[in-house]
Amino acid sequence: MTGADLPSMLPEMLPRLWAFALRISGDKHDAEDLVQRACIRALERAHQLQPDTSPLSWMFSIVHSTWINELRARSVRGRSSMDWDDDFLETVADPAARSPETAAMNSQIVAAVERLPEAQRVVMLLVAVEGLSYKEAAEVLDVPIGTIMSRLARARQAIGVIFGVQDDSKMKPAVKSKGSVS
Repeated sequence: MTGADLPSMLPEMLPRLWAFALRISGDKHDAEDLVQRACIRALERAHQLQPDTSPLSWMFSIVHSTWINELRARSVRGRSSMDWDDDFLETVADPAARSPETAAMNSQIVAAVERLPEAQRVVMLLVAVEGLSYKEAAEVLDVPIGTIMSRLARARQAIGVIFGVQDDSKMKPAVKSKGSVS
């Protein structure tokens, strides 16, 4: 795969790129603008795509860095707004939602993920939702793989706390036998 192949590959990537952009931006219009800017940037820099790099991972990286740049620009302009709008979820079809119970559980999970700090939320989205490997997520975010593992572990732990799941291995006191000497 070379940069010359990118224009023909972009159309099939667009749904996943848009879904990722929607999840990190929380706004339909921001997501559309984000994907458009990322595609333009990718096409302008297609020659930088390395043969051993997954084009989808490369595009996720561009979407993420474009979003970070947008947040910085908003901060400078003094109008950074990261309010999450649950109404956008109605525009994204969820084929897995087969019952009202499943829909309710999915909305609780989305609410839990949205409460995560930005760094943990992005890692959770890349690994758990988009299905990237730890290595691919590390490349997308330009951080060490250990950072991905740490952020994902903290995100999972935080979501577990929200849902009342405890790690029993940390909660059990050591039991000594009657004849043991301390």
